[in-house]
Formats: sequence, structure tokens, C-alpha cells
Amino acid sequence: MDERFAFLAEWYDPSAALLRRYQLLYYPKDGSVEMFDMKNQRTFLRRTKFDEIHPEDLFVGNRVNIFSRQLNLVGYGDQYTANKLGSKKERTLAMIKPDAVTKVGDIIQMIYDANLIVTKAKMTKLTCNLVQFVSSGPVIAMELMGDEAVSTWRKVLGPTDSGVAQKDAANSLRGQFGTDGTKNAGHGSDSLASAARELEFFFPSTTGHGPSNTAMYSDCTCCIIKPHAISEVLTGKILESIIENGFEISALQMFNMDRVNAEEFLEVYKGVIAEYTNMVDELCSGPCMALEIHATDAPRTFREFCGPADPVSNKMIQSCYNTYFSWGFPKQSLKYVFIPKTWH
Repeated sequence: MDERFAFLAEWYDPSAALLRRYQLLYYPKDGSVEMFDMKNQRTFLRRTKFDEIHPEDLFVGNRVNIFSRQLNLVGYGDQYTANKLGSKKERTLAMIKPDAVTKVGDIIQMIYDANLIVTKAKMTKLTCNLVQFVSSGPVIAMELMGDEAVSTWRKVLGPTDSGVAQKDAANSLRGQFGTDGTKNAGHGSDSLASAARELEFFFPSTTGHGPSNTAMYSDCTCCIIKPHAISEVLTGKILESIIENGFEISALQMFNMDRVNAEEFLEVYKGVIAEYTNMVDELCSGPCMALEIHATDAPRTFREFCGPADPVSNKMIQSCYNTYFSWGFPKQSLKYVFIPKTWH
């Protein structure tokens, strides 16, 4: 019998206004999926090959999109799956300090290279009652998920003292981007208990939204890094390229959009372009990252940087961004939106 992993999944049915529960089965041998309706005790989806899901997407708390249904993975479906996939999975807080915010692209790439994934991210500015340096500028807080994430991230960070890191762990984050014991580029939780406490501060699970974001709402434009680009581990390279081309990322946050929000966000294209439905499908297919891009005449200059949405047109403009990070119109890597100065 082929190995399979089982998850408990929930899907909100907007037509019936009901929360439906399924058992989602994933077969790593051929990447196929199967769904079982738990209430009606019947097969909902026969075993079908589905290339959009990867093993690293399968963890409790994640959201996956299967044939336009956004499923929330709320638990393991059997003990084998829990033992196989859940025993080493940990969450930890990763914080990029003010001195390394401009290196966010390189740092996120280092995170992915360490087989960790970013499940939440937010640029914020901490209040003055916290340590002086950390409140001197924006920080980027991230929730990382992966096997033994706490110790893995601390290994990526390197020794606390950047001077020691530069000698003993030159390829570590602090070895490359740190200055001293305080300006040491990043922070990582030192235990699972600390991780839970620190993640709750930045990303509350109950009420509130945590520290406010750093959006400036002037001389800016909005950029969306789309789900397929995040799935293809391009986030770090994209952020690095944006910064290298002279743009300031003045706010950043990771979101999961449901279909209603995606349709509303892209409503201006409805009935205008044939790819509208595919664009909506793409935007709600997984996590996306919203950026506020700050620059002089940001809407025009960033639009020129991104280039035409259609990659066919981009072939004639080789310097344009979407030439290098694109798979087809609905899946061009970046979506830019003009934000008027009057939005406050």
C-alpha cells in the first residue's frame, strides 16, 4: 500500500454558510490527493494527481487550495501522520533588527536554504519601552516553521556577538550582517516556550492585531508578491532585487486571501480582461506578501521596474522585472497597485 498522510481539513461553504469538515489524504509517491466528507461519510474527491501541493505545504495551521477550495488544515488525521510529520515540526520567532532590514531579501533566502519556511511576516516599529536599539527603526517579525525550527534558526543566526560570528561563523547571518553584540542583525527565540510567548506578541491568536505596521501612505505604491512566487522560494530574491534597484520597502506583511477578498481586490479587472478568473484563483491559492514601496514618483518608477504584466511583452523589454520571474500572465510574480496620497 502506498504511503499516505492524513489531515483534518475545514472549508467554509459560502453558498450554504456552513463549515464543512473533510479528511484530506496526500500520497507522496505520485503527489495525488483524496478527500472524504466526514459528515456524510462518503468520498468527496477520488484519488487524483494534484501538482499544486508539495510535502512542505502539509502542516497543521496551513491553508491549501485544492480545485478552488481553500482548506484549513486543523489537525492530523491519524497517529502515523502525527508521528511522521508533527514530531519535529516547530514554530519560532525570527526578528530582523533595524540594522539588517535592508538585507531582508538575503535573510529570507538564508531561511529557505535552511529548510525553514516563513508562515507569517510583518514589518513593525516597536514601542520605546523596549530596548533602545530595537525601537530605533522598523523590525521585521516572522513566524518560521520547520523541523527543529528553534535550534535551526539560531544556528542560521550564529553567535550573539557579531565579532565572534565573523571569526567563527562567517557564513552565518550575524557573521555577514552584524556589527557588534547589540547591532547583531537578528533575534531568535531560545526555547519553544519563548517562541510561543514572542509569537503571540507579534501575531496574536485571539484578539487584536499585534504591533501596528509601518505603512507611510504617501509617495508610495502597493506591491503584491504572488502565491506562486512564494511557493517557488523566490521571495528573498524578489525583495533583494527591489532594494538593489533603489526602492524602499516601507511596510511588509504576509496574508492569506479568501476568494471574496481576492475578487474585491481585483474587481477593476472584472469584465475587462479574460484572465480575471485565473488572477483571482492565483491570488487566493496560497500566502501572498504585500509591500508598501516608497520612492519618488513611486507608481511610475515601480511600474517601469515591474514591466508589462504579459511576459510576451516583457521579452521586448529585457530589463523589466517580470521578464525574470514569470510563468504566464495570471502568474507574473509581482502585482503593483497605485495608492493615492489621500489614503490614510
